Amino acid sequence: MKTWNIDTAHSEIKFKVKHLVVSTVTGHFDTFSGYVQTEGNDFTNAKVYFEADVNSINTKQAQRDGHLKSADFFDAENHPKLTFKSVTFSKKTDDHYLLSGDLTIRGTTKMVILDVIYNGTVKGFGGDFNVAGFEISGKINRKDFGLNWSALTEAGGVVVADEVKLEITAELIEQVAVPA
Repeated sequence: MKTWNIDTAHSEIKFKVKHLVVSTVTGHFDTFSGYVQTEGNDFTNAKVYFEADVNSINTKQAQRDGHLKSADFFDAENHPKLTFKSVTFSKKTDDHYLLSGDLTIRGTTKMVILDVIYNGTVKGFGGDFNVAGFEISGKINRKDFGLNWSALTEAGGVVVADEVKLEITAELIEQVAVPA
């Protein structure tokens, strides 16, 4: 079994959501961790685990970040982490996979399916470990996870859309066994 840890310095967990129907707000989590376990030399049937610190949410606007951490949205005080645990990781083509798993936000767990592009594996600096790169995307409905706050504009449009787009770039470092 090989274990690959997410390199947080070279990875990003982003989301996008429509605001006032006409613009898009982007954000990310500053603090996260995760790993992938594989049996063979490719990632077919890999086991994936990921978690993010809800208090590290960053939309580049402190007031909005505070609102997102509140009970109106993520309720970070009672649910400080969001987690993902894979169920299947299936290969569609040489560089395209589908990843399904249980996403838990605010204490609610739902199955999600994510599209994964495998960018390849190379030797890391120094040549004694491997580095793999992935681009992961998908969509969720925030209300499925209890993030129900909503408001209407004077014109009747929604302030925050229900659909949230996920965009993840992940660089993984293969853990090398240290000789005894």
